[in-house]
Amino acid sequence: MQSVKITPESLAVMKAAGRRIPALTTYDYPMTRMLDEAGVPFLLVGDSLGMVVLGHPNTTLVTLEDMEHHVRAAARAKPTALLAADLPYHSYETPEQALASARRLCVAGAEAVKAEGGREILPQVMAIRGAGIPFVGHLGMLPQHVLEEGGYRIKGRDEVQRQALLADARALEEAGAMALVLELVTPPVAAEISRSLRIPTIGIGSGPDCDGQILVVSDLIGTFPWFTPKFARRRMEGAALMQGVVREWMAEIVG
Repeated sequence: MQSVKITPESLAVMKAAGRRIPALTTYDYPMTRMLDEAGVPFLLVGDSLGMVVLGHPNTTLVTLEDMEHHVRAAARAKPTALLAADLPYHSYETPEQALASARRLCVAGAEAVKAEGGREILPQVMAIRGAGIPFVGHLGMLPQHVLEEGGYRIKGRDEVQRQALLADARALEEAGAMALVLELVTPPVAAEISRSLRIPTIGIGSGPDCDGQILVVSDLIGTFPWFTPKFARRRMEGAALMQGVVREWMAEIVG
């Protein structure tokens, strides 16, 4: 566990010092406490809970009430890590709604909020930042738009996409974002964005040159074995280990 509370400024210092920023998702009290005790500096209550906790096919069915419930559980661990939370689909359509939703997550215990999009959500970002709430951006593949885009697609493969990603990243930084998640961005473009910004970039499936990396925790430890993204390397067969213990116990009971 970190001895000093991690803040948005802590992440900025890490980038300035050339220190990589590890980040993981979390969804409840025990996982948050375990990850915090392991020293993870940045934890995200991600709307990925829709799939890996609630059994939905994608993130678009996650509600603000779902996010509040899981943020409260995670916040009860009182992590030294910075605890951020996703604004779910359709919870930030207008600046007024974005601010109201962000405030609800902060009341639940979030110390920063994250939303997907670039220049098109700048009014929402500015409303959130104007209220003093730290904001994390998210560019590249946007899971909340998976139905509109017809799947999960790598971004930045042509010059038009490259220029758009760079412009969006700079606009979010100027609007006061504290960090930027880059999901499924081609590695050369992710590296270029990382070099061009003062704020940290946190990559997921975007190559090794971002300032940090984030994974869905179940992809790392193998507790959702039915699907693992191609870019994620499972470091533990958590589900198999748990099932093995359960079978041993059942064998003792049955005889």
